[in-house]
Amino acid sequence: MSRTANVGHCLITMLAAIVLLATLGCSSPQSDTVRFALASAPISLDPRFATDATSSRINRLLYQGLVDFDDQFQMIPSLADWQLLSPTVYRFHLRKHGREFEDGSVLSSVDVKATYDYILDPANASPQRGALVNIERIDIVDNDNVDFHLKKADPLFPANLVIGIVPANIIEQGEILNTRSAGSGRFRFVAWPSQGRLIIERRRDGQRIEFIHVQDATVRVLKLMRGEVDILQNDLPRELVHYLQRRDAVQVKHLAGNNFSYLGFNQEDPILKDHRIRQAIAYAVDRQSIIKFLLGGQTVVANSILTPDHWAGLKTAQAYAYNPARARELLQQAGFNAAHPLQLEYKTSNDPFRIRIATIIQQQLARVGITVNLRSFDWATFYGDIKSGRFQMYSLSWVGIKNPNIFRYVFHSQSRPPKGANRGHYSNALIDQLIDQAETSQDLDQRAVIYQQIQQTLLQDLPYVPLWYEEHFVASNDNITGYQLAKDGSYDGLQKLVKLSSRDSSQTSANVLSKRF
Repeated sequence: MSRTANVGHCLITMLAAIVLLATLGCSSPQSDTVRFALASAPISLDPRFATDATSSRINRLLYQGLVDFDDQFQMIPSLADWQLLSPTVYRFHLRKHGREFEDGSVLSSVDVKATYDYILDPANASPQRGALVNIERIDIVDNDNVDFHLKKADPLFPANLVIGIVPANIIEQGEILNTRSAGSGRFRFVAWPSQGRLIIERRRDGQRIEFIHVQDATVRVLKLMRGEVDILQNDLPRELVHYLQRRDAVQVKHLAGNNFSYLGFNQEDPILKDHRIRQAIAYAVDRQSIIKFLLGGQTVVANSILTPDHWAGLKTAQAYAYNPARARELLQQAGFNAAHPLQLEYKTSNDPFRIRIATIIQQQLARVGITVNLRSFDWATFYGDIKSGRFQMYSLSWVGIKNPNIFRYVFHSQSRPPKGANRGHYSNALIDQLIDQAETSQDLDQRAVIYQQIQQTLLQDLPYVPLWYEEHFVASNDNITGYQLAKDGSYDGLQKLVKLSSRDSSQTSANVLSKRF
């Protein structure tokens, strides 16, 4: 049995024993509130500043943007539809209904202008600003119409306007919404009693959702089986997902995702700025084995942030195949060998599932002679370090990317934080030129070709080592129905989720006891 498989077997055995003891000694809590277990707690409920995945997903429930995307990554109206008045002027018309803020006031063009003016002001250091630099000014036409004037023509400009609209009075007061929301979404804020508990409420029927931070994957599974939480999504090792699939009282659904996982590098680091080192790391990581033994069956190797089915995605690119001999050869060319080994620091969050992935990558790099000091931190500290550039190497994921303006936001030399998310301080004049060229092209087919050139160049240059597009899965107790997974891993399924009458806890206990552990 492989080391990975053996660890998984031990984990399942331990889990089964704990479940048995827990079932014998306790009863499941009953509540009409839907309890959603999270691997990472949200950081901010302010769409002007929230960039971590959990905050962004919850903010989608609490706020509305002017524009959204369909399943084919095409722009669609959300709060507003639009028309092109001239090559550089877009008018957005707010819909009549469904635009009330949580305090009952109606969202207007004043709020739209205030939100985007705030983001565009460099003094406010909004991380969203980088994608909006083409805006010259914003004019209010009337209560329901607002015009965006651009510096240069951009047929894809509406795709940038997905940021949740914040009330103008909140902005005027200078409040940052880190601990409450004030949006116009399908849900309203109720309470954030502690960092690990956030409660929101569905507007149409009052159904409450409580997000509970449960860091350890095994504990999340235990809480699901005990009825202490009703639903969990992603961030479990594969053997725990398989374990849940064998439970009669648990439903598990899977969906191929578009969340892009990668290894990021500090391009100003004296070691990692050497292209040969980044190539060696790419060849040393055995992605297929990690996918096979740890990740879901619908996880696939990635080449770029955009998936191949995206209109601007790479169709035929080949990721770096596992080649440890080539990795050693490149390291030797760079001056590293057994007598002078390469040593790197690798940062990750302290989520056990992410630590496990990082540990496997650490072991794979060790096989080619790279000694990795693995350091894990709580999510807020880890994410703060990444945004501030305090790292050599790290692993993260871009969640649900649909707009190709991501290339400016992440890879343009002018998008270093706080102007964007070029956290590794990557600089390539050709990439800058191609990004600028793509954004000035009025022909979408030509623009797609340029974006594909960008992705080919990035794959060769390796500011990131692409890892995979991780599959999504959701596990819920059998009294939960109506929740549908989304390709981007959003929590939008909560809009239609229904919690049926609570199951009889004694029957649940009997079901668990009848299982063969």
